Amino acid sequence: MTQSDHRSPITDHPPPSSRLPHIVRNVLVVALSFGLAAAAGLVRNMVIAAQFGIGADLDAYYAAFKLPDLLFTIVAGGALATAFIPVFADFLADEDRAGAWRLASAITNIVFIVVTVAAVIAAILAPWLVRVVIAPGFGPAEQAQTVQVMRIVLVSTVIFGVSAVQGSVLNGFKHFLLPALGAALYPVGITLGALLLAPRMGIAGLAVGAVIGAGLHLLIKVPGLFYYGFRWWPVLDLRGVHSLPVRRVFLLMGPRILDLFVFQFSLIITTNLASRLGPGSVSALEWGWDAMQLPETIVGTAFGLVAFPTLAELAARHDLARLRSTLAETIRSVVALTVPAAVGLILLGQPLLSFLYQRGQFDAAAVDAVYATLRFFALGLVGHSVLELAARAFFAQQDTVTPLIIAAITAALAIGLGIVLMGPLGAGGLALGNSIAITVEVLLLMVILRKRWGSVEGGQILRSLLRVLLASAVMALAVAGALAWAQSSDYSALVQLLAGGVVGVLVYLGAGLLLGVQELRRLPAALFGR
Repeated sequence: MTQSDHRSPITDHPPPSSRLPHIVRNVLVVALSFGLAAAAGLVRNMVIAAQFGIGADLDAYYAAFKLPDLLFTIVAGGALATAFIPVFADFLADEDRAGAWRLASAITNIVFIVVTVAAVIAAILAPWLVRVVIAPGFGPAEQAQTVQVMRIVLVSTVIFGVSAVQGSVLNGFKHFLLPALGAALYPVGITLGALLLAPRMGIAGLAVGAVIGAGLHLLIKVPGLFYYGFRWWPVLDLRGVHSLPVRRVFLLMGPRILDLFVFQFSLIITTNLASRLGPGSVSALEWGWDAMQLPETIVGTAFGLVAFPTLAELAARHDLARLRSTLAETIRSVVALTVPAAVGLILLGQPLLSFLYQRGQFDAAAVDAVYATLRFFALGLVGHSVLELAARAFFAQQDTVTPLIIAAITAALAIGLGIVLMGPLGAGGLALGNSIAITVEVLLLMVILRKRWGSVEGGQILRSLLRVLLASAVMALAVAGALAWAQSSDYSALVQLLAGGVVGVLVYLGAGLLLGVQELRRLPAALFGR
């Protein structure tokens, strides 16, 4: 596939019928699974918070994940799914199940070998990598602890590599449930490590729990794989008659790998900077990011995952009208859900964190430190969620180069802003730099799409955004009032959270319907098939 193929002519068709009902109903299954994963993640965090709090031990734990996460991402993460599923689907469309499973076997074997070799090399170089690249601001004891945890976590990376391929296989069969449930089992393993192993092994017990969680992440897929006729061959298919599909997968992966590498490397640099801000800064960033990721995953990732096959189908048919209308409708739905969620995180983030985590070693100062990053990460919630769709619009047209270039530019922007803002704002400045950069990235991608397609229905998106912002502003006033009442009455964090949350949801729905936010009407109608 050459870059010239990305510029195949796309023609207009008659006015499209909405694809939103189909997408929303499938989003529900994925979103509920992700919601279950989020709940499991909250339980994990509550257990970890009570045992360790915010400090040097947890800083070492989170820093230790940066390199394994980078390794997994560039070899077997989202890049693999983006490239593997279309090629795998070609075999299924031709009713060649044997060819499909042979391709899956070859990719599984290659990923296992590559990740294992890379993990061994990373384990050997871990002391230097931690000291120079990941956490130069840590003291010698904390760096040694980071190395120990990293070497354990690298085992889970190998398991995840195999699990990622099998998840892509199931998605190729349009089966989303078991791979999504795997995300809920991973934090269960870490929770078990925290409860059963950490009392004896310290922070290393959490790392062993991560290995257990990775194993559960893989095992949950086994019933589905056998249901679809699982077969495995000990082949690599790098040469010969069967090599073309394998080479096609890796050809498509190239730019996407670089794209994800840029993102993960920017997180490593952010950890590098945070390690210089004192104990607890790395943890505060990680927990603030994790809290923002809850609504982003349930809304943005779910919509992006389910919308992608539809966008790819429309792009393959060169159906510009339906392509841009599907993208625009889905973006408007995501905006209608994530703008109020961002406002809610900013206003209710502190009582939320207090209710969830303030116990044991996690004190009020730890809550304040995490909230200082969460409120700035929340400003980028809409950008992160829309990016799940905007980037996939390019992938649907088999253009993985443009998102790479834009990601590299905005990653540099995020790091530059973080360096400038970390002085006055501490770890919160690094979070704010990320939010600004991700918003710029989405805007640039949409501008390029508009130039290519002639339109992205930007006027409709903007009008919908303005209505959502007005409804969210009304909601913010109501939430602030409810929160002030609950705080003046000296109610607990739970009561503050419930008062602000219930009032916020009701007021936003009422204001949104009065202001004509059509997505609040369309989402339930699409969900129930009306």
